[in-house]
Amino acid sequence: MKISKSWFGFSLLAILGYQSQVLAQDASSEPVYNGEIGRIINENCVVCHREGGIGPMQFETYDQVRPWAPLISYRVANREMPPYAYDHGIGIQDLQGDWRLSQEDIDKVVAWVEQGSPLGDPDFVLPPPDLNDPSEWNFVNQLGEPDRVIPSISIDIPASGNDLWSTHYVPSGMTSDRCIKAIQVKPRGDAKAVVHHANSSIWIEDEEGELQRNGMLTEYAMGKWGEMVPEGVCRTIPAGSMVQWSIHMFPGGVGATAPGTMITDNVVEIGLWLHPEGYVEEARYKQDLKNYRISEQSDLVIPPHGYQMTQGFHSFDHPVRIDSFQPHGHLRMNAASLEIFYPQTGVTEQISQVSNWSATWHHSHIYDPEVAPLLPAGAVLVLKQWYDNTANNPNNPDPDMWVVGGSRTGDEMTHAWIAVTHLDDEGFETLLAEREAQQARSVVGND
Repeated sequence: MKISKSWFGFSLLAILGYQSQVLAQDASSEPVYNGEIGRIINENCVVCHREGGIGPMQFETYDQVRPWAPLISYRVANREMPPYAYDHGIGIQDLQGDWRLSQEDIDKVVAWVEQGSPLGDPDFVLPPPDLNDPSEWNFVNQLGEPDRVIPSISIDIPASGNDLWSTHYVPSGMTSDRCIKAIQVKPRGDAKAVVHHANSSIWIEDEEGELQRNGMLTEYAMGKWGEMVPEGVCRTIPAGSMVQWSIHMFPGGVGATAPGTMITDNVVEIGLWLHPEGYVEEARYKQDLKNYRISEQSDLVIPPHGYQMTQGFHSFDHPVRIDSFQPHGHLRMNAASLEIFYPQTGVTEQISQVSNWSATWHHSHIYDPEVAPLLPAGAVLVLKQWYDNTANNPNNPDPDMWVVGGSRTGDEMTHAWIAVTHLDDEGFETLLAEREAQQARSVVGND
């Protein structure tokens, strides 16, 4: 499934509506809000910065944007906004659901602010972006409403206090084995900033009627948009299964949008978009999502005003394709990377680097299937994460503390969530040959 850079979409009517304004702007060479700048803001900022959105201010009109123009320029130039921390120029760059601005768009915004943030033609009305309601599911514009919604039990979250956890089971409601096309976890209402994470696993009854774990369903952490599963593979949710919720809540919340108030009757929901029945048999390979430990949490100790690094290794006894990479930590973690070491050649390949990671925005970096890493049996995943317990870390609540590995928000974690498609030798060779043929066609097309 090929997903555009912006998962929330922008209507063709809106694009055509300001086309003449953009042409006029090109003639004058002056960037204006009622032209390219408005397009950039509408496509990349308004999804969060709007009434009912999670952004702390609204950017739906020029009058709303203009007072914030210098800060917008600063954040955009430093690639702090949109909040998608994934390094340019290192490893794979073709990602699905990539929020990063192009350098060309960044330069336009900076130039617009440097020239006084002009409005442009005052008689021109910039068409609004075609966005779903903030309370809706993120994939509605592409896939419609979820085929199934699995809610947690209702939980009250106090305004202050220590971390809270809830572990409980709910029925999946599945009457047949189905393959997942897309999945999103969504805390209702104001709970986005107080639900630290919400992991879900699949459990099925054995012959004695006892529940046995059958793998992960999905993982959610603050800011995560959702996951897409590549075409041709199956992440299965079985018939008659139960879903175990493991929800971590932080009273008062974390980040700029933390409500600081009690939230009653909070429910976290899983939205599932499913392939038709029969896809389970059609899909040749299975995908799973797992927690890949980088080091033992009990070994993680970060001294006051100090730094730490962790490193872990994982390999497979069969070929695989790495479909996504999502590093996880808490308030002191600030960077992560994924590399692959090939023992047959001694070569280490850089795959992904995140040098400005933040616990308030977790992203599952989903590789385009045409470039997702194909690993022969025995290749080694090399995972690294870095931690900053100094006052230079803007997310650090207290640099005087010793920080250890643990589950509390004030502790640290060191693992990555990785989606893997499991192949056999024939499938690996087929995908490799298809990729080499595609690369050859691209070279010919560029001649």
